[in-house]
Amino acid sequence: MDAAAAHLARDGVDDASPAPGSTRAPRALAVLHVARALGGGVVTLYLFTLALKLLSASAPGVARLLDRFAIDGVVNLIGFGWLAAYGALSGSPVAALALSLLDGGAITPNGALGMLAGSRMGASFVVLLVGFIAYARGRGRPDGLYVGVLALLTTIAIYVPATPIALWLLGSGLLDGPAQAIPGGWADVPAAAVRPAVLLLRGALPSAALFALGIGALLGAFALFDRLLPNLDPPSPRFERLSRRFGSPSAMFLFGALVTSVTMSVSLSVTILVPLTLKNILQRRDVVPYVMGANITTFLDTLFASLLLESPHGAPVVLAEMISVAAVSAVVFVAAWGPFCEGVLALAHRVIGRRTSLGAFLVVLFVAPLALIL
Repeated sequence: MDAAAAHLARDGVDDASPAPGSTRAPRALAVLHVARALGGGVVTLYLFTLALKLLSASAPGVARLLDRFAIDGVVNLIGFGWLAAYGALSGSPVAALALSLLDGGAITPNGALGMLAGSRMGASFVVLLVGFIAYARGRGRPDGLYVGVLALLTTIAIYVPATPIALWLLGSGLLDGPAQAIPGGWADVPAAAVRPAVLLLRGALPSAALFALGIGALLGAFALFDRLLPNLDPPSPRFERLSRRFGSPSAMFLFGALVTSVTMSVSLSVTILVPLTLKNILQRRDVVPYVMGANITTFLDTLFASLLLESPHGAPVVLAEMISVAAVSAVVFVAAWGPFCEGVLALAHRVIGRRTSLGAFLVVLFVAPLALIL
């Protein structure tokens, strides 16, 4: 042992220990990540609140446009929300738009619920699109397409019976008390932050421009929020290992609910299923309970939007749909899981079995919401 080593030994310091400044870089990087996340969260909240308020301010002009095209009933707005979700490749912005139009008086609570249900029916279209791209780039394996078709069929099968129940629940007034019990005083802060901009723009721009700015801010807020989330495209090895632990239908249901509650987007959380299925990490039948769970917690961001708007009608609308979807899903699990799952799987298999069947399915996906509007 040389003199320097002996000196370090006497001082209780190993010569292999890191240099004094070597831990500063990781700590500084961690602080930078936290600051970035906090800053991004503040900007996202500001943009999201601004978008909701601008869309609410544009509601009179939107109401006139809806009247011109005779889009005023629940059925019409289900079709409108369904098609709008195709255009946005996500249901969350359309659901937020529905609440803003409700807050501004452009649509009724029943109409907002219909638009909300339609937005969720069309939200899984992006999964079919991603599956088609994977199919086109791959070696002909139709798993990605199968996941997209299965996600759409599962969602529609649950929402068709759930929406009438939600309308009854909303009309009964049973949710008015629970909705008012949700604390919302914190929403005063973001509302006050965007008020000057909203007042300035509302006084200077027509409704059409306010609507366009609101849509831009809304899409920007969701895009920024997605960038703040961990990158799950493709899923990380850790996420893949976690996926393997959920084997039973009930576990997959909880897994779908958990992932969607984090990503705040059923489109994003269900799209993750495409690479997981292509790698045989998840089986095709796992998609059904996963989507059912995702379709419940996807309402969390919409409930958050209703609280930001501080509308007395927004929260009951969201709660009615959320509770009804959860209730129908529970009945399916308890009383008819086997027939339901096998039926949806068989139908999805028939859809992708031939190109003509897939083509017919795609036609129905666009004709159905158009028929509801007309």
